[in-house]
Amino acid sequence: MIHLDTEERLEVIAARVRLEKAVKIAVLATELDVSEMTIRRDLELLASQGVVQRVRGGARAVGPETFSERFGQHARAKDRIVRKLAPLIGEGGAIGVDASTTLQRLASVIGQSRDITVLTNGPDLFTALQSQPGVTPLLTGGQLDGRTGSLVGPLAIRSTRDFLLRRLFVSAAGIDADHGTTEVTLEEADVKLAMADAASEIVVALDHTKLGQRGSARCLDIDRIDVLVTDLDPADQRLEPYRRRCRLI
Repeated sequence: MIHLDTEERLEVIAARVRLEKAVKIAVLATELDVSEMTIRRDLELLASQGVVQRVRGGARAVGPETFSERFGQHARAKDRIVRKLAPLIGEGGAIGVDASTTLQRLASVIGQSRDITVLTNGPDLFTALQSQPGVTPLLTGGQLDGRTGSLVGPLAIRSTRDFLLRRLFVSAAGIDADHGTTEVTLEEADVKLAMADAASEIVVALDHTKLGQRGSARCLDIDRIDVLVTDLDPADQRLEPYRRRCRLI
């Protein structure tokens, strides 16, 4: 086998991630005839350059996946998050819910509330709420991003600014204690920022694999987040960087 230098190996790995969407350390080490430690260092370097996103045992592509691709990922963690979110929904007034696959699962829980208006940029959530008694779903409008399943653009942003939301529920591509939440597209970040500007309280809900991860577009500063909901026990040490910055559930 021809041994590649570091630069060549990084190009091969980056191309593999773009093609296959995800790679495993053990597989790359075998195929490239280097140690797993070398592959880990390569992936860390590519992650620092924003080329890939590190995950346990490997890396995955940085960039938006389709809604259907994301919906089934980490299903148990997302269900655990939704159970934690249920008591926060409340009744009356208006809440905002983004188009994330995590919060799509809130539809059945929201249906247990009464006299509540739900503003969303997610067509799937909007459709799911149509048959829920006591719930008035409203869609922001805007341009559909087929990659993420969300409505984005100037119309989505403008319509959001006409509301006063008592609470906003959003997810994110990643979160860290220095940069707050991040998204994979600027358009997605812009809509969430507009929704946040209209909300009295901001609840960020995401599974633990997104802790310490960064997307390519900045969104919510950490100090804007009132509540952080994950699938972890609030006492888990992985949440330590966020403990003094927001309420953990």
